[in-house]
Amino acid sequence: MSMRLVGVGVGPGDPELVTVKGAGALRAAAVVVVPVMEGGGTGRAEATVLHYVDQAKVVRVVFALNERSDAARREAAWDAAGARVAELLREHRSVAFATLGDPNVYSTFTYLAGTVTALLPGVRVESVPGITAMQDLAARAGTVLAEGTEPLTLVPVTAGTAVLKAALRGPGTVVAYKFGRLAGEVAGVLAETGRTQRAVWGSSLGLAEESVRPAAELGAEPLPYLSTLIAPARRAGRGEKL
Repeated sequence: MSMRLVGVGVGPGDPELVTVKGAGALRAAAVVVVPVMEGGGTGRAEATVLHYVDQAKVVRVVFALNERSDAARREAAWDAAGARVAELLREHRSVAFATLGDPNVYSTFTYLAGTVTALLPGVRVESVPGITAMQDLAARAGTVLAEGTEPLTLVPVTAGTAVLKAALRGPGTVVAYKFGRLAGEVAGVLAETGRTQRAVWGSSLGLAEESVRPAAELGAEPLPYLSTLIAPARRAGRGEKL
């Protein structure tokens, strides 16, 4: 039996947004790995997974999530996580890795799979797509992401607000991920580019502490790291961009 590693997107937090295929992949795997921060409690991915599998099947693996300043620590955490998953694969042959959103969109699964493949060249790596935070926020806020020929741009604000500003000057909808710590700067960029109106932001989507609010209410105070912003394209009338 070949070894199989499957990255499973479990959505932004609402367990009802896990796809049927995703739930099946979690249940079919011998072990389900969830990424956690060192010393942290139950994370959002783990809380979602526990709606579908027993706790006994879940293995926490420490990942240097959100680590950008210490490259050595980040690389060491990736290597350690990869080695742990490789060990689980040798023992159980089938491992699912649960990741928020989609495993191919800004996911820790990318780094893990690369490390595991280097350690176990014969492993089969697959992924099951998941619903992203921008899709969930769009639905909850009643915001259309794209129409007709409009482009859709996704920007991680960890890259800085200059990239966001350039995108906002374009014609389409702009989605900003991971902007919470720079909420004040993002509010300023929205105002500077004339994109505050109709823009919305959300955090903790699908959870008890969920917040979905107009971007006009953004202040200088930082927001949760995984906050998402949508600045819709400028639209004058129905079907104008077909």
